[in-house]
Order: sequence, then C-alpha cells, then structure tokens
Amino acid sequence: MNLRSLLIFISLCCTALSAQVTLPKILSSHMIVQRDLPVHVWGLATPGQGVSVAFRGETRSTQANRLGRWSIYLKPGAAGGPFKMTVQGTAADAVGPDGASIADAAHPQSATTGASSTAQTITLEDVLVGDVWVASGQSNMEFEMRKAATAAQDLPTAGNPRIRLLMIKKRASDYAEDDVDTDGWALSSPDTSKEFSAVAWYFAREIAQREHVPVGVIDATWGGTVAESWTRLTALGEDASLAPLFVARGKMTDRQHDASLEERDEARQREEAQAAGKPLPQFPWHPPLASWGPGLLYNGMIAPLTPAAIRGVIWYQGESNSALARVSIYDRIMRTLIEDWRRQWGVGDFPFLYVQIANFTSSPAEDWASLRQQQVQTLQVRNTAMAVTIDIGNPTDVHPIDKLDVGLRLARAARALSYGETVEYSGPMFRQTTPEGASLRVWFEHAKGLTAKSGPLTGFEVAGVDGKFASATATIDGDTVVVTSTTVVIPEFVRYGWANSPLCNLFNGEGLPASPFTSVK
Repeated sequence: MNLRSLLIFISLCCTALSAQVTLPKILSSHMIVQRDLPVHVWGLATPGQGVSVAFRGETRSTQANRLGRWSIYLKPGAAGGPFKMTVQGTAADAVGPDGASIADAAHPQSATTGASSTAQTITLEDVLVGDVWVASGQSNMEFEMRKAATAAQDLPTAGNPRIRLLMIKKRASDYAEDDVDTDGWALSSPDTSKEFSAVAWYFAREIAQREHVPVGVIDATWGGTVAESWTRLTALGEDASLAPLFVARGKMTDRQHDASLEERDEARQREEAQAAGKPLPQFPWHPPLASWGPGLLYNGMIAPLTPAAIRGVIWYQGESNSALARVSIYDRIMRTLIEDWRRQWGVGDFPFLYVQIANFTSSPAEDWASLRQQQVQTLQVRNTAMAVTIDIGNPTDVHPIDKLDVGLRLARAARALSYGETVEYSGPMFRQTTPEGASLRVWFEHAKGLTAKSGPLTGFEVAGVDGKFASATATIDGDTVVVTSTTVVIPEFVRYGWANSPLCNLFNGEGLPASPFTSVK
C-alpha cells in the first residue's frame, strides 16, 4: 500500500471510529409506533457500520450499506407501552482495496487485540404502540386549537399521555427529502395542543376514547396550498389528464396569474370591509407561490414520513383548487394522490378520510360547488370517506371555527371503515333519480331518517333537457325526496346546494348533512 492510499485509509478509519449513528427526527422519545405492523427503524451511519435495535424484548442487527443507510424491521405487536427503544452503533469494519481492514491499517494493534471503538447508544424513552394517523391539507386542517370555537372549554383539559402529537414544519423541496423538520413527538397538553391542528386533535381524542388505544397524529399542513403540491411529481406525470399542471405559462402554473387573482380578490374584500366600516381582513393562509409547484410539498413534508407505518390519513383541502382554471381536474389529482401515497407507504389501502369544503361566499373566480362535486367523485376510490361540512361553514370567513364537529365526523368515518364499528358515518349521498310525471324522485344512500332541519326543505333545483335549472319545491317521502317546479314541465336533472355558499338543510337521522350534488354527468 502506497503512502497516499494509507493516508486515505487512515482518514476513513478515523471517520469510522468516530461515526455517529443517526435517526430521522420522526423517530424520537414519546413517539407512537403503529400496532399490528412491523416496526421500522432506520437511519444513517458510516458505510459498513454495525447497528442493532432493541425493542419490546427483541433485538435485531444490520450493517449500514455503502451509502451509509441502514434499516431494521422488528416484529409487530399489540397496543401498549410505554416501552424503551435502544439503538446501538459500533465502528465500521470497512475493507481497503488490498483486502486489509481500514481499522487494521490505521491501528495495527487492533489486529491482534481485537480492540474496537466504544459503542454508541441512542435511547428513545416512553414509546407507545397504538395507531398513527397523518393529518394533511391546507389552512382548515392547519387551523390551530387555540382558535377553535371550543378552545376555551377543551384546551385546559388537553393533557392526555395517550395522545401524542408530531408537528411537521413547513418545507417545499425540489427532491424527496430523507427527513422532516420537526421538534419531535410530544404528549398532548394544553401547551403542545394549542398550536396543533384542531381537527386532528379532536379526531385523535375521539379515537383514543372510543377505541381505547394510544393515538399519534402527525400534523403536516400548509395553508393556501393546492393538492398537486402534495402529490408526488412522477405520479402526476403518469396521468395524461393532468398535463395542464405542467404547462409552463398556462393558468395552472402561471404564478403571476395566480397572484393577480388573489390580489384582486383580497383588494375587493378589503374595499367591502372598509365601505362597511369593518376591520380590514387579513390573509395569512396564502403560502409563497413558489410552494405551489407540483410535488414540492410531497417532497419536503410527506416523503420523509413514508418509511413509518401508519393507520390512515385525514385530509382537509380543496379551497385553493376551486379556481376556475383548476377545479375540473381536482378529482383526478386526488385519486392520484391517494393511490400513490398508499403505494409509497406500502402498508396496504389504508383509510383516506377527507373533508368536503364548507360553505363560503368566495368570488366569481372560484367554483366551490363544482369542487364539492369533484370531492364526491373521489369517493369511488376504495376505502375512502368524506365528512360533509356544508352546515358548519361561515359564508364570510374561509376558516370556520367549528372544528370539533369536523373532527368528530372524520372520527365516525374512521370508526366505521378502519375500526369495524357499526356506526353511520355519512350524511345522505345522492344515488339516482326516477321520473314521476312532472316530478323527480331523488334516491339517496345513508338516508335513514331523512329530515329537514330548521324549516321547509331548501336548496333543490331541477332542469329540463335544456339544462337550465330553476328553483324546486322539495318534499321528504320516507328515505327519498320528491322535487317539482312550476317552471320546468318535464324535469330531467336535479341538483342540491349548488352554490359557493348555499342554503340547504337536508339531514339524516344521525344529524349528518346531505352532500351537495348534481345529477348532470
């Protein structure tokens, strides 16, 4: 071995002997790991370095590959804890090009004494085994507990060691990151919960109480963002119908166009408030437009989570995709997102539970009714459910403060789809129409105990073959609704709640609102 090679080997050896095994930030003390699935522990070390993991009486070992990556899977187990997880690393046993150990070349005495560097140990305390849910989307999922209508009642009692919270800091990236920016897992408390997603916290509290299992929630949200930002770029590119997302100067990706629309709408709202003598509105939910690009938030905030097993996802987003240029392909984007997230996590077709956007006046530049219909269409994806919130929005505020009911409705869906409970989890959903002379009979799923809340049934319209809709009189008949209009002699189509901020009041017997819909294909 020449002097140059020897110096290189000595340098590598010193690196190996002082190497530090590292874990991704989402593996920390107080974390919850998913029950009934293999426990994945992974990280970085020096190439060739030995790593072992001990958890719940089981120990497994591996060696870091030539890129320094290592990965260990431990046996699945039932809910329980707290447990301690120990990760131990030893010096790398790298081999030089002449077959000699780098460690031997740098420290010849080790060849005869078997000496090695002191093992490094990482200990994660207070680890629970339970169910892990990812909460993602834009501002209404990001909406903090401290702002919720029920915060004064619930924050003081938010201390619950069986609920664990992981807040992911905002990051957009051009490539898939290996790790997220986070301060690690924390026990639910008045202090840790106040900045956490209110919807996600209420969801977690309900699941923990109902299922008697520890619940961990990962808050990966960013207000104002579009769905394609949360979808892997390659997956978007596999669907030709999503080509408009990649048009360099088209309306879908023209940031100047997006900014102009936002600025005009914000200016209009400020002018209206000033004329009415009201405080000027603030718009803190809009992210830098550079974060809107396809795949950027997936890369920075979702991709690093996918090595960890989860129970499912709750999602609240869509407002920013309601722009006229975006709305028509929202269903395609969401189908792509759901299916690809499931592929990337690799733990099966986990439940994907999402919130239909609420009622908000918005502006003529947006079509919230069509966006809601796109969300209805996404229910065709297996193991999905939708929480309807058309009754608890605020026509003048894009951020309604009732987050308790949103969380509870998502939890109902989880109880039915993921936990096998026999519980009604959806409001009435349009199924079909049948003609009856000058009327149409409208049939629904989830329609047991149909009722009109607060007065006569409202929100229905019918149209003839010309597609021109007119207001209709609607009457509940068992689990169906009969609609008719004096201005439409032979109705062919029906729609309900078809406006950005509609007035509609159809519910089922469980108090869950009917989803707005149109029968026009």
